[in-house]
Amino acid sequence: MLDGVFSFVLYDTRNKTYMAARDAVGVNPLYFGRGSDGSVWIASEMKALHEDCPKFELFPPGNLYSSAAGGFRRWYNPQWFAEHVPATAYQPLVLREAFEKAVIKRLMTDVPFGVLLSGGLDSSLVASVTKRHLIETEAAKKFGTELHSFVVGLEGSPDLKAAREVADYLGTIHHEFHFTVQDGIDAIEEVIYHNETYDVTTIRASTPMFLMARKIKALGVKMVLSGEGSDELLGGYLYFHYAPNKEEFHKETCRKVKALHQYDCLRANKATSAWGLEVRVPFLDKEFIDVAMSMDPEWKLYDADLGRIEKWVLRKAFDDEKEPYLPRHILYRQKEQFSDGVGYNWIDGLKAFTEQQVTDEMMKNAAEEYPYNTPINKEAYYYRMIFERLYPQESARETVPWGPSIACSTPAAIEWVAQWKASNDPSGRHIASHNDAAPAHAHANGNGAVANGKANGNGTANGNANANGTLVPC
Repeated sequence: MLDGVFSFVLYDTRNKTYMAARDAVGVNPLYFGRGSDGSVWIASEMKALHEDCPKFELFPPGNLYSSAAGGFRRWYNPQWFAEHVPATAYQPLVLREAFEKAVIKRLMTDVPFGVLLSGGLDSSLVASVTKRHLIETEAAKKFGTELHSFVVGLEGSPDLKAAREVADYLGTIHHEFHFTVQDGIDAIEEVIYHNETYDVTTIRASTPMFLMARKIKALGVKMVLSGEGSDELLGGYLYFHYAPNKEEFHKETCRKVKALHQYDCLRANKATSAWGLEVRVPFLDKEFIDVAMSMDPEWKLYDADLGRIEKWVLRKAFDDEKEPYLPRHILYRQKEQFSDGVGYNWIDGLKAFTEQQVTDEMMKNAAEEYPYNTPINKEAYYYRMIFERLYPQESARETVPWGPSIACSTPAAIEWVAQWKASNDPSGRHIASHNDAAPAHAHANGNGAVANGKANGNGTANGNANANGTLVPC
């Protein structure tokens, strides 16, 4: 019956039993460990357990642990969890209403708050709906009807420009935070300490968010709304363009939502909580998840002939000519991964830095040094070195997911396009833009290769696959 995000332990003094539980998809972190004497330890951070418990693990989302029963039980069992392909027709107004309700619920607060605004579709819709309904809330009586928005990026990054445009359109009080590549590099050890992961994509995206959260908290803001979850629910990552059919598309969305607690939820929660800032994620509202995941995935598929790009179902739901939520070119802006949108030089700078920190000899011996989840490039090796120094236990490294990825895909989706197997970079830049991207059998070249570049004004790729079909950077 609980509708929200949580992790808690409830002790019953009458019979001296207790239960612990975690929210549906794991927005809030939780860990479970056992002491050497068999005692049970539960904490919201791994660092609270790793010195006292010989064995610990992630507390699974959507589960409860009962001391009386002596084990876990799944309490969250939605229909989509079995990964059966749904057949409910797309109803744009139902999707819109579910999301608006999700945002309004999260405006119940007694602290100053704002919105994270990258200028992409998801954060822009969160900001737009918040601005539209803020005046109706109790929070408006306490803190006024002005909405504060926040963005972080390198000078000249895509997000800064897009966020400013959306902020001007919505009339928010906009705060633009800049960071340098060196600022980010200097923060990496702190980020790994707080986020408790060595996953490359998570660290890339967490670092700017960590730097921004500190500045937001310094302004007196204690809660922010953010756009995590939409891409997983609706197949928003560009690699979804290459899903061979709707069945595979739907199964991949299920896998992505089930794994959110190890990636975007972990990043959003821990990178902000490090500074005492709370993040709320309306796309991961239980009711909205049900609506999004019960839709026939045929409607979510990329289809150039029908003019459907990624997350078309969400864009169409909020495409209101009479009372527009956003400018149309923002409503239909191509997906940028957060670590890409803050500025492409950020990732390039990380690669250049870690190239200097990790020698070829170290990489040659990577499997011997790290037999579990062996790093496949120097950036991954560098993060792993820091993680192992902070959290040297076997249980700690086992909490981190691993496997090949392209543009945030699961390892299973790598099978969709043969050339993806040769890439060891999870950045979204390895997937083409709208003008280039399409199912591989339709628009890829003779080798099925994917152009690593954005389309220019003529709709041609500035970066191309070479004669062997391998990826060539722009």
